[in-house]
Amino acid sequence: MDATYKVSGMTCGGCVKSVTRALEQALAGAKVEVSLEAGTARVDGPHDPAKAKAAIEDAGFDVEA
Repeated sequence: MDATYKVSGMTCGGCVKSVTRALEQALAGAKVEVSLEAGTARVDGPHDPAKAKAAIEDAGFDVEA
């Protein structure tokens, strides 16, 4: 399942790295692309959306589906 999540609170490249790392750790095997400009995190591959949202929130950011 591919999904794009709207992530708010990212202000720099470090934020992008934090969200990317959190998603990659939580969703082993999924391809993750995080865009600061768009304020999104795209996950390609099978994953649990609840886990994705929890990983983003645990990294300190707000997320919408």
